[in-house]
Amino acid sequence: MSSSLPVIAIYDIGKTNKKVFLFNEAYEVVYEKNATLPETTDEDGYPCENLELLTQWVRESFTEITGLKEFNIVAVNFTSYGASFVHIDKNGKPLTPLYNYLKPYPEELKKKFYSRYGGEIMLSMHTASPVLGSLNSGMQLYRLKYEQKAVFDQIAYSLHLPQYISYLLTGKACSDITSIGCHTNLWNFPQNNYHEWVYREGLISKFPPVFASDKVKTLMLSGKKIVAGVGLHDSSAALIPYLTNFREPFILLSTGTWSISFNPFNNIPLTVEELQQDCLCYMTYRGAPVKASRLFAGYEHEQQIKRLAEHFNKGTDHYITVQFDKNIVAALRSRPEAPAKKASSITAFSERDLSSFNNYEEAYHQLILDIISRQISSTNLVLEGTNVKRIFVDGGFGKNPLYMHLLAEAFRGIEVYAASVAQATALGTALALHPHWNRKPTPADTIKLMYYNTGVF
Repeated sequence: MSSSLPVIAIYDIGKTNKKVFLFNEAYEVVYEKNATLPETTDEDGYPCENLELLTQWVRESFTEITGLKEFNIVAVNFTSYGASFVHIDKNGKPLTPLYNYLKPYPEELKKKFYSRYGGEIMLSMHTASPVLGSLNSGMQLYRLKYEQKAVFDQIAYSLHLPQYISYLLTGKACSDITSIGCHTNLWNFPQNNYHEWVYREGLISKFPPVFASDKVKTLMLSGKKIVAGVGLHDSSAALIPYLTNFREPFILLSTGTWSISFNPFNNIPLTVEELQQDCLCYMTYRGAPVKASRLFAGYEHEQQIKRLAEHFNKGTDHYITVQFDKNIVAALRSRPEAPAKKASSITAFSERDLSSFNNYEEAYHQLILDIISRQISSTNLVLEGTNVKRIFVDGGFGKNPLYMHLLAEAFRGIEVYAASVAQATALGTALALHPHWNRKPTPADTIKLMYYNTGVF
């Protein structure tokens, strides 16, 4: 066994893809296993994760990787999407489906809850959670209590999904601050404790003790010790490589379907105005609040490039060929003021007449200008009042030179970088346990940066 490579196993459970990685001590991926599991439906016919298949895959894949002779698994940790509970009985058996966080929430029950506990504004300010229905995972448990009381009474523990995956292998039920503190309605940020309503509704008895995200429990496997983490919310995990590598204040602009601006250096409490503009708080793995703002920019981009492709008779991926052109930007900015954005629109671009553009390239430049206009407002919500020196952009827009040039121009005085981290969420989950399994220092080259100079203007 001494000749085999010491590694940490990381389970990264996404909505679509389920993955397990093995990282060596240099945090290089030396093994990867993927699965795409079919969804099922809950008792109302709403799509949801197939918990039975997921449970089976985690257990079977762990047996498989621990049997690989070339690797010596010394640690394991877990990460997954948030806002999802697995409710288990005293025997550890799940009592309900893994409800989808997009499932519509009953309006009457929502009104009852907020009227009882101080109203939407007050509760949102205390919990740093905008009113998001089932995305506020505490509301799922509240719903269960009032719609399925017999099931609620049988719950021994309600575990957020990362902690359930941990429980499957360790047999130990724990709560984790990164899951509790992420738009759940459960955590009172000013008091740094569960909110009063959690106690008054009897939910507190359903939550196991909070276990530190950077600590481990030991499990015995075939007479060998493996240290295991409690699991992390994926957004908090993705921040860890940046928190590990950079000490000066920064914003991480994580771009995918949502563009989320994370500022781990903003300790100013959320205001009503910020909450109304889709700000919220996450938690670092060490329990510090992270103010964040969200913009549905990736979704907007996806919808509008379909519209552009149809109008200009191009492929939906034609935007990849568009080169940044400062002359086009200058010409577009000299045009009359943009049409007013409808309340239901993400940017002004959806209101624009595509026939007013000479070609695809010109129209696409306008789309990115409109997205950047909204992005500036969104990022400024968490930037103000802090001494941020750098903005790191990861995800899809970080690979878009037009977006990056315009963002750098917008934030003059702040260094703007396209950042790429291979398997950032899984890597962060591994780094959280670094002192417990890795004899080497954390590597300094896990993040690749490309600087965008505003001098191009």
